[in-house]
Amino acid sequence: MPPETPSDAAGRLDDDDYPAYTMGRAAEMIGATPGFLRAIGEARLIAPLRSAGGHRRYSRYQLRIAARARELVDAGTPVEAACRIVILEDQLEEALRLNEELRGRSG
Repeated sequence: MPPETPSDAAGRLDDDDYPAYTMGRAAEMIGATPGFLRAIGEARLIAPLRSAGGHRRYSRYQLRIAARARELVDAGTPVEAACRIVILEDQLEEALRLNEELRGRSG
């Protein structure tokens, strides 16, 4: 696969799933530490992509998920429990979206 040109990469920045942020920048953006990002990765809340050099890269979607987990941890919830809560919230949101979509088709 050929490397991305700067114009290709710039066009992908609008993509919520594009892994545009380094670990340091991602941690800074959500007010957390790189260790927190590693912990929620180990808990399988998010799975950052790896650059060719092996560095973690995060998408905006992953940062929203990580920020929600950080809110819960800051409120006293253990990391593992916070991750499970965020996963369940995400699943519920998706189920509600699908339910609404199906209702729209039948009505």
